[in-house]
Amino acid sequence: MMNEMKVTTGQLTLSAALFLSAALCAGPCHAQDSVERSLLEDSKLYFTAPLHWNQEHWAYFAGTVATIAVAHEFDATVRHAFEPTGGHQPLDGADPNSTRDAIPAVALLAGTWVIGAIRHDAGQRGEAWSMAEAAGFSAVDTFVLKYAAGRLRPNETTHVDSWFESGDSFPSMHTSVAFAVGTVLAESGDDEHRWARRLIGYGVAGATAYARLHDNVHWFSDVVAGGAIGMASARFVINRDAERAGTRHTAISVVPLDRGVMLTWYLVPTP
Repeated sequence: MMNEMKVTTGQLTLSAALFLSAALCAGPCHAQDSVERSLLEDSKLYFTAPLHWNQEHWAYFAGTVATIAVAHEFDATVRHAFEPTGGHQPLDGADPNSTRDAIPAVALLAGTWVIGAIRHDAGQRGEAWSMAEAAGFSAVDTFVLKYAAGRLRPNETTHVDSWFESGDSFPSMHTSVAFAVGTVLAESGDDEHRWARRLIGYGVAGATAYARLHDNVHWFSDVVAGGAIGMASARFVINRDAERAGTRHTAISVVPLDRGVMLTWYLVPTP
């Protein structure tokens, strides 16, 4: 019998926002065919990345798994800390604040694109596209792991090891997407406003993770795993942007004509 996964309103909001962001960015950020080619190439590299990891990459992966394992040891303690005072929370699996918890990450992404559009700043619109791409990658990873783990939420059971029971707790989708979007904001752009970018980006992501714990809809290890996925996805996209920027540079030339000159601008590969 196949597992049945619940899809919350907040998860639908996140998914819709990702598709909308991709549609908005496709025109203003890049030429349509260029976006499709880069997204296809990035997707291929992202999902096959473990095949090309070196010893350092595997060490980081092992460290992440160990961190999640340590967080798992505190799952029951954190759950108890957020239980309602004066009584036990009903184990009904309700998630009434799912949409509310999705709004900050969606607003951060949409706001970045809108500001870029108002300012006619192609770089900032491109940053919004990177946010959407990182969020999309992390959402796919999270969905696959949710299906594989089948973990029940802390408002469905008091047992921290309720795995493979058709649940959708591990990892946290809200947290992974929030950290994907927030990390791109925090680590992109110029260094002049780095402190502000990191305060906003990581602040939104951290607040989202806290909200999921406060509402008792995720275990502590769920949000730790979600944060790791989101940050890793964002780093991948940021590195890909840097690689693309390093493979070409702009050139300007002046071509004499019979009645004047023609100024041309073009991209040429970096040798």
